[in-house]
Amino acid sequence: MTYALTEVETAVRKAARGAGYHWGMADDAARATRWLCAAGLDGVGAVAALLSRVDGQDRAALAPATLGGDWRGLSGALCPIAAGTALSDSAPFWADDGKRMAGVILPLLLLPFAASAARRLGTPVCVEWDGVRAVTSGHSTGLVSDDRAMTMATAGELRVHISGAVEPPLPTKARAAPSQADWALLNRFAQRTYAPETEESRLKGAGAGLSDND
Repeated sequence: MTYALTEVETAVRKAARGAGYHWGMADDAARATRWLCAAGLDGVGAVAALLSRVDGQDRAALAPATLGGDWRGLSGALCPIAAGTALSDSAPFWADDGKRMAGVILPLLLLPFAASAARRLGTPVCVEWDGVRAVTSGHSTGLVSDDRAMTMATAGELRVHISGAVEPPLPTKARAAPSQADWALLNRFAQRTYAPETEESRLKGAGAGLSDND
């Protein structure tokens, strides 16, 4: 089954909030997933794996401990949403020397933020980790990888730096085709955002069937 990219974005936003991200970060996760799906990549699978991995963990310990030097989280791992947001926001500061990161969870999710940085800088940006080299201008993206590296749970070391032209660009997609297991997982996380039904709301929902005015 396929889904429109707007459906993907809405589902991921709710799921990320249900997994403990604040709404702003949930928006970032949703946009990143949509970007990956539009590039023909399995964004839903990546974000589903991320939410399962970080559920219940201290998010502050998964963010870059400092914006200077190499980036690491206090926990030893880096959330790609937190690191990606910082990467995009601080692009002018690392543009000359690049940026190295250690322990990035689901590194595929960092690519949309590199694209955002490329748009800010006005030049292509390259993201590299074991088996993957992606170059993005912010509008098109070229990718060289093997299947194992694309689904890597954690990148031991990841490097971001200014690069040359995008070759060859990935074709864009209008719909996503996630696995039903991943889509169901998003829905389970999203259900946490729904308020539990109360007796009052149940009675209101019952409508005139409970009225004594027969």
